[in-house]
Amino acid sequence: MNKPADGRLRFTKMHGAGNDFVVLDLRDGTPPPDAKLAARLADRHSGVGCDQILTIEASRDPASVASYRVWNSDGSSSGQCGNGARCVAAWLVRDGVDPAGGFQIDSPGDSHRVEQLGPAEFAVAMGVPQFEPEQIPLVGFPRSREEYVLPLQGESVRFGAVSMGNPHAVLEVGLIDAAPVERLGPLLQQHASFPESVNVGFVQVLDPGHARLRVFERGVGETLACGSGACAAAVVMMQRGRLDRDAVISLPGGDLRVRWPADDAQIILSGPTAFVFDGEWNG
Repeated sequence: MNKPADGRLRFTKMHGAGNDFVVLDLRDGTPPPDAKLAARLADRHSGVGCDQILTIEASRDPASVASYRVWNSDGSSSGQCGNGARCVAAWLVRDGVDPAGGFQIDSPGDSHRVEQLGPAEFAVAMGVPQFEPEQIPLVGFPRSREEYVLPLQGESVRFGAVSMGNPHAVLEVGLIDAAPVERLGPLLQQHASFPESVNVGFVQVLDPGHARLRVFERGVGETLACGSGACAAAVVMMQRGRLDRDAVISLPGGDLRVRWPADDAQIILSGPTAFVFDGEWNG
């Protein structure tokens, strides 16, 4: 796994709006970390510390410059990560990829066009959102609807649901700072209606062009930012007419911009990236 002769593991620590990553270059064909190693790397006390691990690997599509996979801090895998995609793009540019005219990278489930907007800002085409329950997956509901209702501990929880390459439930709240993130997040993730668990977003619409968001991510817990979660919250609110098709989503770690020109169009997510440090892990 990109280890020098002394056995230490080389990595790059990055973050996108506070959502932090350990990036590993595995383009030589080295296998990705197993669940145990991923959890050790992600541990904030005895490891490097991160929300997710990103492995950069050889491209699957001949038109792409590389592919990436996403590993949560508990060692489980994820199908997508919007902040991670931008960080991968920034890492590849630093490694020598020419950003002029944009380029393409492969996520676990799709290929994505990337554009560099500034020295540390990137835009990623995140694909077309999928609302059908079987695509999320969300069981117990035969057809897509604007709002779903599930009973949880004696109360009815209302939410929108969408797949951004990973499953999301979106709850609109009146005051984001008082949102029951730590209580309802785990309950929804453990509910039988979400057989692959779910990322749970709590969104407060401030005006048609701006919303605030907190996300309880599967396999991680609450993070400072979630790029796919920002896309999910935005499109659910856009479908309801609560947000414009071009909106800023403010998360605890910073602002992301989400553009969704039409229902059948790809979502464009843009925001910052940052290199924190490069290192070698001795664990």
